[in-house]
Amino acid sequence: MLHLPETAKQHLIIFTRYPEPGKTKTRLIPALGTEGAANLQRQMTEHTLSQVKQLQKTSAISCEVRFAGGNLQLMQDWLGYDIAYQPQGEGDLGSRMAQSFYNAFQSGAEKVITIGTDCPDVNDQILAEAFKQLQQCDLVLGPAVDGGYYLIGLQRSVPELFINIDWGTSQVLQQTIDTAQTLNLLVDYLPLLADIDRPEDLPIWEKLLGLTH
Repeated sequence: MLHLPETAKQHLIIFTRYPEPGKTKTRLIPALGTEGAANLQRQMTEHTLSQVKQLQKTSAISCEVRFAGGNLQLMQDWLGYDIAYQPQGEGDLGSRMAQSFYNAFQSGAEKVITIGTDCPDVNDQILAEAFKQLQQCDLVLGPAVDGGYYLIGLQRSVPELFINIDWGTSQVLQQTIDTAQTLNLLVDYLPLLADIDRPEDLPIWEKLLGLTH
């Protein structure tokens, strides 16, 4: 029987995609090719996980990976057997995220944060700050330069935050904030950071590699 970590009161969910060439980071294929784009997806996911593991050395935080593409066996072969994995499931990004929050709170979590793997500047300090902010607010958001967000954290399930959002556009953050205001949620913000989605974003990753090698 595979023993997986129980859901802690502080729970982190990572949304990622199995790095299959041609199906991941498609907007970067013109610059990197299918293999290169998949390789970047692989490296950025591993980088994000390394930051989470760094945080787990000092904080009681459980982690799960919600994946698209691939399957459980491929994910375990890639990232190891000591992580909880769940397929992202059906529906748009909003319904998949809403479901992941719901499941985490049902499992006993009290503060839940979801991140992607597109923002390499998300490090253990930013994650720690996000959990800290959740002690005194309902919703924490990490705004991304492109108008979306790289992190969202909640103290309870709020499915309304994931409905009627134009995912993949520059409206995502503002639409989420508007909904939060309608619901009278107390919102806190993390530093503005850049995602890596397009060829012109690649220097951000290259700079980080230079700092870590």
